[in-house]
Amino acid sequence: MAVNKVYPDARAALDGVLRDGMTIMAGGFGLCGIPEKLIDALVESGVKDLTVISNNCGIDGVGLGKLLDRGQIRKMISSYVGENKLFAEQYLSGKLELEFNPQGTLAERIRAGGAGIPAFFTKTGVGTLVAEGKDLCEFDGEIYVMERALKADLAIIKAQIGDTEGNLIFSKTARNFNPEMATAAEVTVAEVEELVDVGGIDPDAIHTPGIFVSRIIHGTSYEKRIERVTTRPRAA
Repeated sequence: MAVNKVYPDARAALDGVLRDGMTIMAGGFGLCGIPEKLIDALVESGVKDLTVISNNCGIDGVGLGKLLDRGQIRKMISSYVGENKLFAEQYLSGKLELEFNPQGTLAERIRAGGAGIPAFFTKTGVGTLVAEGKDLCEFDGEIYVMERALKADLAIIKAQIGDTEGNLIFSKTARNFNPEMATAAEVTVAEVEELVDVGGIDPDAIHTPGIFVSRIIHGTSYEKRIERVTTRPRAA
């Protein structure tokens, strides 16, 4: 029997999925490729004590920063937090737990979770705080640190185009962590800027197959924000 994956809005798409204390992967890099409609629905739901796996935590008052504002996040597993002052304040005051990862390690931990690989070894972080408390192993005369895979109860991701079966296409750098996160969660909910019927996407162009996507929504009215505007004087 065919399953209807299309939901009318973000709130409906998350209905019956959320619970306090769950682990959520959220796609995006800075404000690029973030599932902002789904994040807003998380805020409205009031779900709390969340562990959130994301490259960063948005900026103050935008993206995942909205969840920080309301104290809904207990722990972040991230790579970069430099654009969010509230993040730093909550961490330094002990209100927020933080598990820092080198960016490539974070990406590989997520990919490994989706691929069914429980752990892997990398040289990144050896001899630093990153390796403290972790298993070390020697390969060909070099020391490597073992990193555990990451999985989540829910992944919320953002794509440019999706079809009603959940096949997705991402736009350029907005792809970032989204495809890997789609594979590494029990339930994946995608929001897309354009929703087409099955057959509306060239099969060779698909980045994430619909088999990984449980639910999908068509988002509208996106604002293309820039985290930090950098300009130079116009040439004479």
